[in-house]
Amino acid sequence: MTRRRWPGVTARTAALRVVAERGGMGVTLVFYVLVVVVLASLWRVAVGANGGNVAGYGAAAITWYVVTTEATVIALNNRLIADTGRDIGSGAVAVELLRPASVLGVRVFSELGRCLPRLVACAVVGGVLALVTAGAPPRPATLALAAPSLVLAVACNIVAQHAFAATAFWLRDAGSAWFLYQKLIFILGGMLIPLEALPGWLERTASLLPFRAMSYAPARLASGHLEPVLLVQQVGWLVVLVGLAGAAFRAGERRLQVVGG
Repeated sequence: MTRRRWPGVTARTAALRVVAERGGMGVTLVFYVLVVVVLASLWRVAVGANGGNVAGYGAAAITWYVVTTEATVIALNNRLIADTGRDIGSGAVAVELLRPASVLGVRVFSELGRCLPRLVACAVVGGVLALVTAGAPPRPATLALAAPSLVLAVACNIVAQHAFAATAFWLRDAGSAWFLYQKLIFILGGMLIPLEALPGWLERTASLLPFRAMSYAPARLASGHLEPVLLVQQVGWLVVLVGLAGAAFRAGERRLQVVGG
């Protein structure tokens, strides 16, 4: 296998394994539906109690926001940071260094391959749920932008999680990094609440951080807001995060070589 081909082969192999595990996919979708139904219902009640609008989102818009933002999170391995940190601490990553391919690259593309089938399934099921319960988004054309934004969102998330997990090269455990990361995604990533509904100072803080690219961006587009600049921001953050994760892993790998794993 050449270096030119391994990223695609790695992602495809991981994706096929997920598709073959129908039981696991079914559990993911059931959990996704339950979460979406509960959250979307609560938000629609809030919209109705607030005169039909919360932070610029009507009932249909907030439903599409919820089905999208939850898809970006539930499609992922939510313990990726902890699992990667465990592999670093146990020496599994040290063994992977013997391979000719990049450890970070293989892990990122493997996780992306595992995530994409779940992401597509959640997006389709969520779209049907949103149409049935709330109708089409205010501007259906924005779904064409939301689709690539979903992929960029999970790519940013996966790379960022590896950057956080790299702390295990020094701490031997990434549990605290995983705990912190989850909270940042919940609030500053717009997973639980649209960023426009946050206090002004917190919304401004979120606008300067990469977490909004991992959940808020595709949800904002899917909810009917035509803001293509969000895609540009996602691409920019992905480049930055790849650089940060790459630097962290290179430094960690040098440390393993110096201390003998």
